[in-house]
Amino acid sequence: MKKLAILSLSASVLALPALAQQQVVNVYNWSDYIAEDTIAKFEAETGIRVVYDVYDSNEVLEARLLAGSSGYDVVVPTSQYLARQIAAGVYQPLNKDLLPNLANMDEELMQAAAAYDPGNEHSVIYMWGTTGIGYNVDAVRERLGEDAPTDSWSMIFDPANAEKLADCGITMLDAPPDIMQTAMAYLGLDPLSQEESDLEQAAALLEQIRPYIRYIHSSQYITDLANGEVCVSIGYSGDVFIAADRAESAGTGVEIDYSVPVEGAMQWFDMMAIPADAPNPEAAHAFINFIMKPEITADITNYVYYANANAASMELVEEEIRNDPAIFPTPEVQAKLFPTITRDARAERTLTRLWTRVRTGQ
Repeated sequence: MKKLAILSLSASVLALPALAQQQVVNVYNWSDYIAEDTIAKFEAETGIRVVYDVYDSNEVLEARLLAGSSGYDVVVPTSQYLARQIAAGVYQPLNKDLLPNLANMDEELMQAAAAYDPGNEHSVIYMWGTTGIGYNVDAVRERLGEDAPTDSWSMIFDPANAEKLADCGITMLDAPPDIMQTAMAYLGLDPLSQEESDLEQAAALLEQIRPYIRYIHSSQYITDLANGEVCVSIGYSGDVFIAADRAESAGTGVEIDYSVPVEGAMQWFDMMAIPADAPNPEAAHAFINFIMKPEITADITNYVYYANANAASMELVEEEIRNDPAIFPTPEVQAKLFPTITRDARAERTLTRLWTRVRTGQ
């Protein structure tokens, strides 16, 4: 009997990897936003196969989620979108017993993220960053001179400057909250305002420079900045650093820099969450917990140049990245940052209408 029991136990143990290999976790994340070997490491450690899809705007993700039956187990919405999606019942609460690596997270940053998800009940910070200006140093200097206002939104929002830069290419994120709030900050308005008159002023400013904007897109600019196809982009901090790294690696001679303008910039959090109808929530928890391993989080930050909220990972983050105030802002830079907000239905309709007008130029 004892021998039979041992054989039975052995068979069960041997079967576990096979069962694990049959599991699949479906992940939907932003483009260019994970280390090259993260997925392979997760699959090797857990035996769970990853189906990994990418998007380049919160609107695309939200449409999939609100339609229902998205088929995804882990998604990565930005904080203000997360908040309204939680209110719509899109996500299931996390089982924190399955997430022991939560102990690695920075308490202050998690508290900040709790403004969008009270108690962090539905989400964990993936990465965070700012929305600022990425620019080709030489191309901008050639057109605006040695004193080019690279530390100010006026480099783009002043039509006189935008006109001079149009030939080398200005791009803008297809991200209505980021762009509209930034325009309000530049105008000296409250970037958190939901007043229609303030949103109208921001839209009017953007319409003045729209003829000089080559395109509005949330990922194409990474490659185009690196190749010198465009010279100025309102972009996400990490994306600009990826472009700079690609330009340097390719030896193109293109020097890309990033600035957080003096008028202020948006701070955002991208959050890992599990849809309420996720096919495999257990595997989803395993994936989220794996990402929170210090060495895995550090790998991602070292590859994509985005700040993380994993306190235990910091000693593993490359010193050049860890000490870069454009990636991990100093208290002085942080004082200039403003949060994303969740608007009421009226303000959201106004924002959508005005952004469509800006985007289409009509």
